[in-house]
Amino acid sequence: MNSSRQRTIAATAVSGIALICVVIALSTSSGGGTQVADSTIPVAPVTTVPAETISPSTEASVVVAPEQGTDEPCSLRAKTLNGGSSGDDVICLQKALIEAGYLSGIPGGVYDNATAAAVTKLQTDRDLFVDGVTGRETAISLGIWPEEPDLVVRTPPPAPGAVDLLGYPLSSVATSGADAPPLPENSGSGRRLVYQRAGQRVWAVDENEIVIRSWLVSGSKYDNELPGVHEVYSRSETSIAWDGKAYFNLMVRWLKTSDDAIGFHALPIKVADNSLYQTEAELGQRLSGGCQRQANLDAEFTWEFAQVGTPVVVL
Repeated sequence: MNSSRQRTIAATAVSGIALICVVIALSTSSGGGTQVADSTIPVAPVTTVPAETISPSTEASVVVAPEQGTDEPCSLRAKTLNGGSSGDDVICLQKALIEAGYLSGIPGGVYDNATAAAVTKLQTDRDLFVDGVTGRETAISLGIWPEEPDLVVRTPPPAPGAVDLLGYPLSSVATSGADAPPLPENSGSGRRLVYQRAGQRVWAVDENEIVIRSWLVSGSKYDNELPGVHEVYSRSETSIAWDGKAYFNLMVRWLKTSDDAIGFHALPIKVADNSLYQTEAELGQRLSGGCQRQANLDAEFTWEFAQVGTPVVVL
């Protein structure tokens, strides 16, 4: 590996700190020169609740599901609930909002204006992203998000000196070839990166559908990792956070928004003391504000594999 890239490795681990990934490119190798390149401040989902439906004065629907009492624990199966949602998941949400003191009445199973208003109030009070939509962070705050570790597949650490199918060293959370977890269904075709948000896992796939390498990342806590087929459009060897407090090395950007971006990069480093924002052992947890944090060896592989134009399939 290029010795200049090893600078990302010598750092002391500091765990559990989320970092909004808003960065300014210091050294851009492709895709448009020095720029504000990677902001992952949460973006409101496309689905919205009409303004007239979120009046706090409107009562919730009173269609009762007797089998779900307000004292029964529950967790969501849907990843997002909004003004078009109904059913057991909405009943679960309404029960939690009633218990937390944000909603009154009987759970009716319809995401009506009173429910949206209650969610908005909770998000405001608890310093969450305010949009009136129930996603991961809101559900976690209410204690109704399903346990995520069950979705994360951890492979055994590779033997010392182990490499992937292209000869790149494997990190402690990486594997290769037949040892990799199977590719998810409907994950595209051809040479590409596949990022599964639920499992916090990435696969690098060649043109013959062979998994060259697979590894865990720490992706976004929010719903701003837009699913679909994207492509790498810009890369920077070194970027710095908007507030000047962190470095993001080997940045590979795949998602543009109106004035910011999301991408893969090495574990973020504090400018103040060169310590890490999280440990490699914590990969597999959602800890970032939008970008996908990687072990340094995985970031070096991604830098070599994902040139501008490389497809990125996000599930």
